[in-house]
Amino acid sequence: MTSALDRVQALLDPERLGREPDRSHGYLDVLAPESAKPTGLSNALMHNPALAAVYEKAWRPAFTRLFSLGGTGTLSRTDVLLDELTGRGDQKLLDVACGPGLYTKPLARKLSGEGVVVGLDVSDAMLQRAVRDNAGDRVAYVRGSALELPFPDDTFDTVVCLAALYLIPAPRLAVREICRVTKPGGRVALFTSLQTPLTSVLGSSTAERVSGFRWFGKDEITGWLRDYGLADVQQTVSGQGQFVTARKPR
Repeated sequence: MTSALDRVQALLDPERLGREPDRSHGYLDVLAPESAKPTGLSNALMHNPALAAVYEKAWRPAFTRLFSLGGTGTLSRTDVLLDELTGRGDQKLLDVACGPGLYTKPLARKLSGEGVVVGLDVSDAMLQRAVRDNAGDRVAYVRGSALELPFPDDTFDTVVCLAALYLIPAPRLAVREICRVTKPGGRVALFTSLQTPLTSVLGSSTAERVSGFRWFGKDEITGWLRDYGLADVQQTVSGQGQFVTARKPR
């Protein structure tokens, strides 16, 4: 069996690459050197090696507590969703804005044969941590943009974006790309922020612009998925967070 990195490189669409894939850091870097400048405080932090090192122990639990205020446990719901989405057999899965790979590796635990999970992120600091801490025989990482996914249409059986969409500068475009690369019959799963009365206390629109963090309206994400042709759209609200799943019609 070929390596996971080889299998993922074979999935890339040459017409969508910013450069020849560079494998020197243990992941496939396909971004043009000038194309990954972070915008907003939150995005700048995500490119920081120090944050990448403490993400699992400090940053993630803090955001989990924030999202869970006024709702059920966000972390437990995320674990249930991961179990439901875990790939099987030779399926191909994509984890968009994967960070240090906390969700990427668990998605691969039931794969076999040529099955593979791809973790994609724009931050080299996060990907270096992912390669170090969350590698696997059926896991490979790509440095690329969520706004221009470097894969052909209809590539993946499942595409997820968990706890990241609120930091992506053009989230609707990212959702469109997620829908594009999902196979007919494939699944999409998103976990992101939700605007509630409490969030109006936590931050204004000015604070959102400075930080780069966004709170989404209740019908915003579900509406985008329907606009891009997805069906069976379901939303579960938990405090200031929302879990949204959908399927691409065959």
